[in-house]
Amino acid sequence: MQIVFLVCGLIAVAFVLLITIYLIISGLPAIREVGLIDFLFGETWAAGQGDFGILPMILTSIYGTAGAIVIGVPIGFFTAVFLAKVAPPRLAAVIRPAVNLLAGIPSVVYGLVGMIVLVPWIRTTFDLPAGDSLFAAIIVLAVMILPSIISVSETALQAVPKEYEEASLALGATELETYFRISVPAAKSGIAAAVVLGIGRAIGEAMAIIMVAGNVANMPSLFSSVRFLTTGIAIEMNYAAVGSLQRNALYSIGLVLFFFIMLINVLLNVVLKREKED
Repeated sequence: MQIVFLVCGLIAVAFVLLITIYLIISGLPAIREVGLIDFLFGETWAAGQGDFGILPMILTSIYGTAGAIVIGVPIGFFTAVFLAKVAPPRLAAVIRPAVNLLAGIPSVVYGLVGMIVLVPWIRTTFDLPAGDSLFAAIIVLAVMILPSIISVSETALQAVPKEYEEASLALGATELETYFRISVPAAKSGIAAAVVLGIGRAIGEAMAIIMVAGNVANMPSLFSSVRFLTTGIAIEMNYAAVGSLQRNALYSIGLVLFFFIMLINVLLNVVLKREKED
């Protein structure tokens, strides 16, 4: 069994290495031709005119992901605490399947509901010419990351030994104090993993965002049409000629996304390691 587990682990690492190598080989030619500074900090993306600046898409992805995390993480975290520690068994038995159902809904359905319900509501509520906007994308992403955050955080909280909580209660702490001062810190690594999964889901989502964000490579504004890095790839990859600068630039966008996820994981691991050492 050790050999089987070792092989499975090596296969997973090999896939990551292959994807990394492929993205680097496919994406570096465009970065060399356009120039790293012009590619990362250029404010105009117009493939037909030879402009390949992705700064608007980078900022849009960052703002959209940050907005979804700001909304989704507190809701998901408190829901997980409620399900793991507070909710009566019958109520928890009703909420958990609903959370699992959210996880099973295809992203295109989220986008369809956002396009039919959310976008018109934003347009009429804020008196805008069009409701396709960064705000709509943030709301959709916040809903989409909830299942990952709730499920993983709840599992981490349930794994905390009961003795920790019993000792806290025996010392005179209230139940809420015990949950938030004992259980949550003990489960922080699992909760942090849930946040990383949520960030990965938010920054990597494409189909639902295509339907609600407007898909115009503008500098990000809350109520204007925007384009994310993922949607930029999804929209243009179909008609970008094989071997062309445009297609290579799209691979370069994928490389930037890949490094974003790596950076987030590294920073989180560093923070958790420092807290553990302290």
